[in-house]
Amino acid sequence: MLTRRLPALLRARTHRYYTTAAPTTSAAVHPSTHPLAGLRVLDMTRVLAGPYCTQILGDLGADVIKTEHPTKGDDTRAWGPPYAETLDGKGRGESAYFLCANRNKRSVGVSFKDKRGQEILKRLAKESDVLVENYLPGTLAKYGLGYQQLKEINPRLIYASITGYGQTGPHSSRAGYDVMVEAEFGLMHITGEADRPPVKVGVAVTDLTTGLYACNSIMAAIIQRGITGRGQHLDVALSDCQVVTLANIASSVLISGEPDKGRQGTAHPSIVPYEAFPTADGDILLGGGNDRLYGVLCQRIGEPQWAEDERFLTNELRVKNRKILIPMIAGITKTKTTQEWLDILENCGMPYAPINDIQQTLEHEHVLARDMIKTVHHPTVGPIRLINTPVKYSESTPGIRSPPPTLGQHTDEVLTSVLGMEEEEIRALKGEGVLG
Repeated sequence: MLTRRLPALLRARTHRYYTTAAPTTSAAVHPSTHPLAGLRVLDMTRVLAGPYCTQILGDLGADVIKTEHPTKGDDTRAWGPPYAETLDGKGRGESAYFLCANRNKRSVGVSFKDKRGQEILKRLAKESDVLVENYLPGTLAKYGLGYQQLKEINPRLIYASITGYGQTGPHSSRAGYDVMVEAEFGLMHITGEADRPPVKVGVAVTDLTTGLYACNSIMAAIIQRGITGRGQHLDVALSDCQVVTLANIASSVLISGEPDKGRQGTAHPSIVPYEAFPTADGDILLGGGNDRLYGVLCQRIGEPQWAEDERFLTNELRVKNRKILIPMIAGITKTKTTQEWLDILENCGMPYAPINDIQQTLEHEHVLARDMIKTVHHPTVGPIRLINTPVKYSESTPGIRSPPPTLGQHTDEVLTSVLGMEEEEIRALKGEGVLG
């Protein structure tokens, strides 16, 4: 019954039910073009999982206020090289790491260890729809900034806590970085070549996955708040998000009761052939994901009789005889260059791909055609190229409206416009190190 009523309930809510913040007056951010226009997010996160989450919210139109240590800022401001050089050649510039996850935000330098800084943060929380933080459990509560405390000030606040191990459980008090969680919760064990030590994934994929889950959960909480009128606390743990993304590998262990098959490089534990093969000048990934596609592969590599070989008739048989079939295919793929194989496989209907490096990826014709690289002007380092938001909407145009901010770039702007503070008071607090 609730499912039938939900659309009507949401339509019945006016904008004031959707957001605690005042509707934006900027012509650049409007509900018709940005789905989260009018939503205010207080971003108390640093490094990657949290900033990645809030950047997505910012891309969708939310007003994201990023609070940072008034002199040091987000940890990743110092994570380099590389750094984008400043226009005047003075100073270090902005780190590439920081630039990747902090666009569409306003930076406020404020210390939450000072009581006056705490009061400012409480006032910002009162004027916000969402607060995202990634401190160890209980840390912000010591400064009067925990969920239970801020809930009293703003019952509609959606408060997302991103941590390594969650708010409960035997390891909840441990700090957790991506690579440690990859190691402890299975991902590193299944990543790498079978005869080599385990390796981490090339990017901090657990951080990124956790940021996506946090963002998704915030969206759901916003919808629920439109019905109940209440916010809630979201407990988002890297460890949980890592376990759930073990997906079919974890399911195989749970269903079979057997240990996993360990590292298999680019190969798939349940599909053959489905891995990278050497070429005369590199590698190519081939995906014979079912019997028909395996037949297509056999035709294109000039060995159609292999499709009728009774050792390889079904995927189950190909998995069983993997050690026979894979070297046979590799012996053929080595005879031509990657580009020659790409030409041969063109329009065959079977998935295939060259293995490109990052520069090749960023210059790829499809990446450019999909508008995935954007140039924006940064106030201190000039033009910089950033990865664009990936989803294309038929009715909306989310994207990069502003470059990643310099430290404290918007302190005065936010505190005067959102909290009504006087410039003289802000200047005095800056002089005492409370603001930056």
